[in-house]
Amino acid sequence: MFLYITLGTNDLSRAQRFYDPVMATLGLIRARTLETEIGYAAPDDSRCRLWVTRPFDGRPATVGNGSMPALVAPSRDAVDAFHRAALAHGGSDEGAPGLRPFGPSFYACYVRDPDGNKLSAVCEEFPAS
Repeated sequence: MFLYITLGTNDLSRAQRFYDPVMATLGLIRARTLETEIGYAAPDDSRCRLWVTRPFDGRPATVGNGSMPALVAPSRDAVDAFHRAALAHGGSDEGAPGLRPFGPSFYACYVRDPDGNKLSAVCEEFPAS
C-alpha cells in the first residue's frame, strides 16, 4: 500500500545517529545518504521505504499529532532491542515493549525520535515454543 514514508528532522546528523542503530535492530540499513535526507531499506529492497529528511520547503520540521509509522519487527526480541536502542540514542519512551489489545500476539513498543516523531515496532508472531 505504501511506497515510502518520510519523517522530518531539524538536525540530519543527529537523526542519523539515532536511526542507524535503531533501524539495525529490525534488519534495516541506511541505503542512501544525501545532503538533506537519509533513506532506510531492507538489504534486499532496491527502494528506501523510510526517509528522514529536512523539509523541502525549508521551514522547520514539526511533528504530526496522531502520525506514527509502525515498523515490522521479526521477533519480540527485536521489539525489545528497538526500544532499548531508541532510548540509548536520544529517543524517548512512549510505551514499553509488551502485548497490546490489538490482537492475540500484537507485541509492540512506542518511542519518539529526537525530533519528536513517534515510531512503533511491532511483532505479531507468537513466540517459538
